[in-house]
Amino acid sequence: MTRIGLLSDTHNYLDEAVFEHFKNCDEVWHAGDFGNGDIAKRIREEKPLKGVYGNIDGKDIRSQFPEQLIFMCEEVKVMMRHIGGYPPKYNPDTKKELLIHQPQLFISGHSHILKVMYDPKLNCLHMNPGAAGKQGWQTVRTIIRFVVDGKEMKDCEVIEL
Repeated sequence: MTRIGLLSDTHNYLDEAVFEHFKNCDEVWHAGDFGNGDIAKRIREEKPLKGVYGNIDGKDIRSQFPEQLIFMCEEVKVMMRHIGGYPPKYNPDTKKELLIHQPQLFISGHSHILKVMYDPKLNCLHMNPGAAGKQGWQTVRTIIRFVVDGKEMKDCEVIEL
């Protein structure tokens, strides 16, 4: 069982409350738009970090994180991209990559809109944790906590900051 803390779109602001919410998590995943390398450094001080760069991220983040990340978490294939869309309205590049890699879990950020929805056509769960930072039009900052247990993704919790 792997406990995941998921966030995105921190835009140079990392609420310390995130660490309290993620204290029992095994890993933190960031779906892009960190803002700067200090955000990644701070997260790494607490937990192992996986992530992708976002459209606002500069060289410091782009040198540490790829545009797209594909990995296994237990028996679940995960694909993460910052800009991706959502079922069935994926952007063209993301749609192509989803068809090639066929993940069971697709994570994106960018929209600042929290979404957790299943795509029956691709047999894939999509998660966008919304925005954890203060920059943007969102009125509520959100993060997600969930568990990967073998092939199952479960115990998904949305947390408002």
